[in-house]
Amino acid sequence: MMESYIIESSRNGITSCVLLHLFLFLPFTHLITCGPINVPDKILLNCGSYEASSFNGENWIGDSGSNFLPPEYDKSSSTVLLSNMEQSNAPKVPFSTARITHSPLTYSFPSSPGLKFIRLYFISSLYLMMNPSNKAYFSVKAGPYTLVSDFNPSVFAEELKLMFFTKDFLVNVREDKLTITITPSPFISKAFAFVNGIEIFPVPRSIYFPGTKVPVPYLGHQQILLTNEEYALETFYRVAVFTELSDPENAFGLWLDDSRYISGPHSGSVLNITSRTVSLNYTTSSSKDYNYSAPGELYWTARTMGNDGDANMKYNLTWSFPVDSGFKYLIRLHFCEISMVVTEPNQRVFKVYINNQTAEERMDVVASAGAPFTPWHKDYVVMVPMESGSRKDLWISLHPNLESNPKYADAILNGIEIMKISDGNHSLAAMFQLRREQREKKVQRVIIVVVATLGTILGLLFTFFILIQRASKKLKWRTCHILPSNSSSTHKNIQPPVASGLCHQFTLAEISIATSNFSEDLVIGEGGFGKMYKGIMNHDGVTALAVKRSIRSSGQGYKEFQNEINFFSFSHMNLVSLLGYCQEGNELILVYEYMVEGPLSDHLYKKKKQPLSWIKRIKICIGAARGLHYLHTSTRYPVIHRDVKSANILLDQNWVAKIADFGLCRTVPSLYHSHVSTEVKGTLGYLDPEYYKRRKLTQKSDVYSFGVVLFEVLCGRAAVNPVAVEEESEKVGLATWAMHCYKSGSID
Repeated sequence: MMESYIIESSRNGITSCVLLHLFLFLPFTHLITCGPINVPDKILLNCGSYEASSFNGENWIGDSGSNFLPPEYDKSSSTVLLSNMEQSNAPKVPFSTARITHSPLTYSFPSSPGLKFIRLYFISSLYLMMNPSNKAYFSVKAGPYTLVSDFNPSVFAEELKLMFFTKDFLVNVREDKLTITITPSPFISKAFAFVNGIEIFPVPRSIYFPGTKVPVPYLGHQQILLTNEEYALETFYRVAVFTELSDPENAFGLWLDDSRYISGPHSGSVLNITSRTVSLNYTTSSSKDYNYSAPGELYWTARTMGNDGDANMKYNLTWSFPVDSGFKYLIRLHFCEISMVVTEPNQRVFKVYINNQTAEERMDVVASAGAPFTPWHKDYVVMVPMESGSRKDLWISLHPNLESNPKYADAILNGIEIMKISDGNHSLAAMFQLRREQREKKVQRVIIVVVATLGTILGLLFTFFILIQRASKKLKWRTCHILPSNSSSTHKNIQPPVASGLCHQFTLAEISIATSNFSEDLVIGEGGFGKMYKGIMNHDGVTALAVKRSIRSSGQGYKEFQNEINFFSFSHMNLVSLLGYCQEGNELILVYEYMVEGPLSDHLYKKKKQPLSWIKRIKICIGAARGLHYLHTSTRYPVIHRDVKSANILLDQNWVAKIADFGLCRTVPSLYHSHVSTEVKGTLGYLDPEYYKRRKLTQKSDVYSFGVVLFEVLCGRAAVNPVAVEEESEKVGLATWAMHCYKSGSID
């Protein structure tokens, strides 16, 4: 559910009615409300109204007869006065009237070039006096930017569990006017579009666009220049920490309580400075620019991990936010060290992770801001890969970093802003599926086709049955096998379609382009399932992928392929993320995030690479252990990996270890089961002897395998040495050899 769209302003015509409505539906939410201020050159347009209105100390203009709506559009569209407003709890202005159109309609606003804030007001189309009301599907464009497409306010309001909402955007205007065009969907019969209100005011460019010479970290990629000439933004979330505050100097509105987005059992603790004997030190980089930056009250409250340093080292403080997949996002983290006991650098140092990637290895707020009680923020850009379900969680995590021996094992954060960035087509529109209307049309067409061909099909089946009976005496049926990918034979997919849930399905054409038609030059590994290729995402030409393609001689197949997809929802910084899959013809392909440094095994003994330092080896082992611990404890039922080995522990560009290859995973069926009875699968040298003998798989089987990995890391030897001989001094199995060394007292 996209809850970000209730980040709206009581200051902007939504007063106590909105707050009452929000508290009715969100009883556990704490909000930062922002009082009304005088924003220069603000336009408040009450759509569908013929008169000016004053509401919450601000003046709204009716669009009928105004200079913003040309006469031809005024005549071709209609207005509606909502009669059942009491049930919606919506403020009278601007939600009691609406501008409705069955054809494209354009508003034109005089404007100087620069960055503009646009807020669109919508009520659920169920409250419109339209029959049927479910035909409200439309797009909205502001200049060259597509803000929404195939958008249905009723569906969206239902997802929010609200009767009314707003959507906020920041777009660049290059001319002396800003045009906003509303167009009913051409795919829906008798579709219409509507809007209740429009708010526009200029915003200093420097608030979110630092300039052409200031790159922003693009996680997993080279830095990106984020300029308002190229990109538009959509506000998704503004969250603060656990209090209700009011800052009349802020222009954008409500900040939501961060506690509703905390992920996991640990929420840390809240640090709130109520006795303010000192003042905040606004520096040049953090100063308020025309009151559009974060509220001053934001920095007087923070969330930390707590006072128990030992406990803090055992978990990550994590927030999770549902967002539209397939877009880049601007993440702004707000910091201010307000603790009276943290006043110098290297007293509180921590790591910052965003969406499974390391954003900051060593965040020291006092050192970065220059002093305590100094507001400071840091921006990052992260890509959220496309998924067929459109929505995906974006998460932010903090964890103490003790490398420099700081005084406290803790982390701190004051606020979070998340903004969607327009794509290469200047679009911010999510891929919403058209609902009932399109499906009903498709069903009707299918029924007609089925009825028309049913007799023919029955006749063909009868004929085919007779032919089969005659030929059965001559034919000997054999077991089908997947054809090799280079086979020229005509074939169909011999496997049933995988149950993919929300996992994104790539086309074979997309995969072929990404891998240069499976070029051998892009092969980065080969395992039991097949070859692994490095690919490049076609839509941006930058994002690297790891593409695993099944081969005919593979020891694994469809079952493992489906297993990987079934477990794709795992979300942990120490687990490799599955981005999607492809299943066409005889092709079974899995697409993962690309791990720059490859498998751990390559750095231990397989290739001539720089030896890993002991500090780095310890970090890698700890990271892998955390990923394994997540599988065993953080899902509804424990998940057993069944193939833990150094080749399945991959390293990203920051040497963060992530467990990969979930094709052999098994889930313990319930909390009342201590094991899973199954055939033995895994890798020689890592197999738990008890599992091998008794065919009973437990979490301890993974622990045994991980122990073998620890021996590999310790001595730099493979789990199985194929050229070794069974001698007292050189055992073939690393585990057996280690045990022999232990018993003989020869361990170094």
